[in-house]
Amino acid sequence: MTGIKPLTLAENYWDSLQIENEDLDLLYNHLLEIETPQTPHELIRALINFRIQREKKLLELKQSSNTCDVYIPKNNYEIGMELCFPALDWSKGKVIGSRKGSNPEFDPFDVISVRLENGAVKEFACGVENHSLNMPIPVQLDDPLLDPAYVLKKYGKILSVRLLDLLESNPDIVQIAGRWFPRALLVDINLGHLNLAEALLEEANGGPLTTNKIIQEIDLPTDVNPKLTEFSLNLALQEDTRFDEIGASGEILWFLHRLEPDEVQSEHPMLRYFPIDYHQSNNIQKYLPAFDTASYDELSPELANDDEEVNQVTVTLIYPHWRAGTIPLTRRLERLFPTAYESPRVLFTFVDNTNKNRFSGWVVRPHKYVFGLKNWYDANNLFPGCQITLSRGEPGEIIISLGKKHPTREWVRTLLVGADGGLVYAMLKQQVYANFDERMAIAITDTTRLDELWNQTNSNRNNLDTIVRNSMIQLSKLSPQGHVHAQELYAVVNLVRRCPPGPILDVLFNRPWSVHLGDLYFRYQPEVAAEEQT
Repeated sequence: MTGIKPLTLAENYWDSLQIENEDLDLLYNHLLEIETPQTPHELIRALINFRIQREKKLLELKQSSNTCDVYIPKNNYEIGMELCFPALDWSKGKVIGSRKGSNPEFDPFDVISVRLENGAVKEFACGVENHSLNMPIPVQLDDPLLDPAYVLKKYGKILSVRLLDLLESNPDIVQIAGRWFPRALLVDINLGHLNLAEALLEEANGGPLTTNKIIQEIDLPTDVNPKLTEFSLNLALQEDTRFDEIGASGEILWFLHRLEPDEVQSEHPMLRYFPIDYHQSNNIQKYLPAFDTASYDELSPELANDDEEVNQVTVTLIYPHWRAGTIPLTRRLERLFPTAYESPRVLFTFVDNTNKNRFSGWVVRPHKYVFGLKNWYDANNLFPGCQITLSRGEPGEIIISLGKKHPTREWVRTLLVGADGGLVYAMLKQQVYANFDERMAIAITDTTRLDELWNQTNSNRNNLDTIVRNSMIQLSKLSPQGHVHAQELYAVVNLVRRCPPGPILDVLFNRPWSVHLGDLYFRYQPEVAAEEQT
């Protein structure tokens, strides 16, 4: 007979653990007892402790043999008795026979025959006083699977995801800003309280105000747990469409929804994209990464590592974002800006690295942009193609800076709008106040005329082929070889229609009047275009 392993959990216990309603009942009672809303991580910590305590009791129960008669060699057993065998992973069996044993090294003893659960019949000695299996079965309390800190560190994340699925399906437990609590114990927040909160925020020009500030002003009960009062008001405000929670993760701030800037409430018209179906050929997949649009086009696929920590990003402006006073919220930039558990909009502070001026910015997650830079763009004389650098500052702050220290006059592609509404480009000397991308830089002389052309192009959904072809014709005049780079075309197309690089590359690679010269260079063939029109 082999030795008995100490009692402990199965190796896959936590990997395979499914959180059930019984666990949720335990957590529900836990929340009732502590009267404090908790995050899924905090709840999982409590659940792990509950589970470990329960499993230790079960192991001790096995140790004390209360679940069945445990086979111990020194005892004697009669036919018909049911036994469990620790050395056989606690398999059960029934005694079906008995005989006298014979071994000159031992005192007289018996041998029982046992039919196990799997049908096998085995023999076991009994009445043997000196045997290692007579010792009590130890519980392995130092097993890391019974250590709450170890389990939380190794399995906490996946268990939190499983718990979250169950919490979201239970109407009796509600959450705000990532914290959960039983609805039945919430402090009553009535319509009068909410109306007072609206008036308070209106007096503050919409906000933002903290929950505690609102509580102090609207005369909520003070004889209950302050955290519970705060949670109850947060939930009531969240469920009322008049209010918008705009704080970054870890901070709850409230704003009056109707007093938020229009560009925060709804998508800016110049950033609206009317999707274009196109075939993602091998050429597009090969050359699209050369754009590296992860820092300036929110509509393009992300190329950066999702786990990459981002502390600084340089953004190249395209016309729609320059005109709207926004920055694209690509996934790379999203890791730089303040985030929130759920809030679609997050208010934060820009800090100008040159003069330390501070002004508000909004992360508008549903529409994938950051709003609030129009005045800053104008004050710094920026134009499409200019580059700005964004850096992580203090919590809730983003530092914004320009690379160029002193203005210079430089040759820049300049847009001129003809009397017929046609676009003409010329290389002209411009006063430049910031670093810029030469391929994407376009000085704008008349935004009013260009806005009119934008509205006309987008209302008619002008054919992308026509826009690309006309742009190639004009841009080729600026090159002695008549070559046009795809990134130049991308910047120019976005003067009249919001479009990511993918559909533009599809046109360039799949039209007979466009010849690929290598890399991202193309040449327009007027003779082919003329043949198409005849």
